[in-house]
Amino acid sequence: MMKYKKIFLVLCFYLQLTTLLNAERVKTGLEVLRDRNFDILRGKRIGVITNQTGVDSNFNSLIDILRKVKDMTLVCIFSPEHGFFGGVQGNIGDTNDPETGIPVFSLYGSTRTIPEERLKDIDVIIYDIQDIGSRSYTYISTMKLAMEQAAKCNKEFVVLDRPNPINGLIVDGPVLDPKFKSFIGIAEIPYVHGMTAGEMALFFNSELGINCKLTVVPMENWKRNMTWQDTFLPWVPTSPHIPESDTPWFYPITGVIGELSLVSVGVGYTLPFKIVGAPWIDAKKFTDELNSKKIEGVYFHPFYFKPYYGIFKNQLCQGTRIVITDKNKVKPFLTAVMIMEVLKKLYPDQFNFSRQDIENRISTFDNACGTDMIRKKIDSGENYLNIEKWYIDGLSTFCKKRKKYLLY
Repeated sequence: MMKYKKIFLVLCFYLQLTTLLNAERVKTGLEVLRDRNFDILRGKRIGVITNQTGVDSNFNSLIDILRKVKDMTLVCIFSPEHGFFGGVQGNIGDTNDPETGIPVFSLYGSTRTIPEERLKDIDVIIYDIQDIGSRSYTYISTMKLAMEQAAKCNKEFVVLDRPNPINGLIVDGPVLDPKFKSFIGIAEIPYVHGMTAGEMALFFNSELGINCKLTVVPMENWKRNMTWQDTFLPWVPTSPHIPESDTPWFYPITGVIGELSLVSVGVGYTLPFKIVGAPWIDAKKFTDELNSKKIEGVYFHPFYFKPYYGIFKNQLCQGTRIVITDKNKVKPFLTAVMIMEVLKKLYPDQFNFSRQDIENRISTFDNACGTDMIRKKIDSGENYLNIEKWYIDGLSTFCKKRKKYLLY
């Protein structure tokens, strides 16, 4: 009997190995363009918007790759929020790439867009940054503003596409109300948009009337239902608090909650965006109430932790750890609304939008949500399912618009 069990295990291992070997690894736009010998860049002067995520599957950076290509000139680099190397919090200044001496101009300092004088010696702007699929994450804001400058200055704009790490199917949350447009909400799209950066560039260019000379270099072998693990691509942390390839799933669940600084969402602990807690929360009571909602695709587990920095530093917190049980059914933003509903129900004195100590955070929260109605509806005690019904029509309209820009 043991002999047959061993044979069975060997066969299972062989089948798994065969599946892995036969699986087609996703090629990013960078790798596709390299296979084409950078045909669209020949003879041109180039400015690149990138950061630490602009690498191929062997971790070779876009900058190192481009500077070895003949018949083109790499003029400068533009860096988004968190800087060229991705480790900075807050505003950043201009610098130089220590390896090449190429100037690196900040797009998250004294300006959020490319000054016209920086474009005088450039023919084409390349954008190659890994996004995480949520509207409030500022890389697509940087891309939109750069596209507008490219149109204004009659420059080409090339997007090297990369996967949406959540996937290309899930769309959730309210579509941004133009009154709440900001750098953390740059356009009328939902909080979770289900698009790649390349698809979003096409959407921006047409729907928003930017009309720059846009070229998107699509990926190969990427499908809309893929998780990051399905791509066989290496993960590079996109910013200090998005360290792992599954963190983008949790960011739209707790990111907006964290804007209020009323509870910890794990920023300052080892599980950024994956937990919700505070010293005044009862972990079991809170978690039981969350699980009683039976929201699809998510389970909550009691959790205890002590943040190393940030809100509640060195204080013992109780709360819940979020477990995604079905990535096909989870609705990230709806889950966020449900968590806030429960927090307000159980802890109305602590989780209170009227607290004077968070007055300066309310506008940031509303901008992140893309509307003030989420706050107002939660404050009035409205059920999270009714709040979803309120924003679902906008989602449907957006999904119809986005269809013609989907590349995969």
